[in-house]
Amino acid sequence: MYPNGSVLSLVLTLHSLELPETSIYPAFIFGLTTYLFILLCNVTIVVTICLNRNLHKPMYILLLNMPINDAMGATNLFSQLLYNILSQDTSISYPACLLQGFIVHLYGGASYVILTAMAFDRYIAICSPLRYGAIMNTNNLVKIISGMWLFNFAVIIVLFSLFLNYKICQTHMTDLICYNPSIMKLMCEDTKVNNIYGLFTLVLYHILAFSVVAFTYIHILITCVTNKQSDAKNKALQTCGTHLVVFLFLEFNTLFPLVAHRSESVPAYIQKSCMCEHWLVICINTAKLCPCTRCPYTLLHILDFSL
Repeated sequence: MYPNGSVLSLVLTLHSLELPETSIYPAFIFGLTTYLFILLCNVTIVVTICLNRNLHKPMYILLLNMPINDAMGATNLFSQLLYNILSQDTSISYPACLLQGFIVHLYGGASYVILTAMAFDRYIAICSPLRYGAIMNTNNLVKIISGMWLFNFAVIIVLFSLFLNYKICQTHMTDLICYNPSIMKLMCEDTKVNNIYGLFTLVLYHILAFSVVAFTYIHILITCVTNKQSDAKNKALQTCGTHLVVFLFLEFNTLFPLVAHRSESVPAYIQKSCMCEHWLVICINTAKLCPCTRCPYTLLHILDFSL
């Protein structure tokens, strides 16, 4: 048992990828290339929106949060992974583990609130275009962006502050990265409070996001069906289709791993394989948004149909 006073110097051991020596450098190069590609794409989107005054509109400002969040999530996950692959050292300090877990959940929660805010923006733009300027003005936009990040930060900081009350019994992690379910397995005492609050946050994010997205997309679909302008229909479907695919993929990626970790009947290899989906989500989001894989302004012009 490790008392609370010694946890700052405690060193944990993450689960190893168990790569053969001949695969270490190819795996590192592949991972580094993937990470640099993600950064390049996300930075390109940020720079494109920031430098083009025509894109200083509510829709693009909301979209700007997505590449920033993806870059944060990728840096958090790939930095530790690449170090582990190259050095074959899977050790991590307990404070660093908590920080990594905090950012993992902050990234996941932010993905939900950003997509929810974007769904609301598209709903106003398509269903109430004449009121769009009044509703999505600068003051309201600042409130929406500040509110979604503050809400997300507050929920996650409470989740990880609960660990301060527990003592640690073991130092071997069963996962490749640190996050709430894997950290709970290290604790000596009953983690029922953490588990209940973790499930509460999971339900909160999913119900909030799903309710808003379902409500907005039903009304958008009705508007598109009743709209006689074929160009408006196509542009609306292109915009909302990409958004919906990302949202549904995020739903599956978040629910399945967390439920798998909370069920003792799920085999360990399935629980571990679920962790790969965290990197996959970032790659999928990047591929959907990245202007490096297409003409620089294709994505942004597809989105701009109602302003």
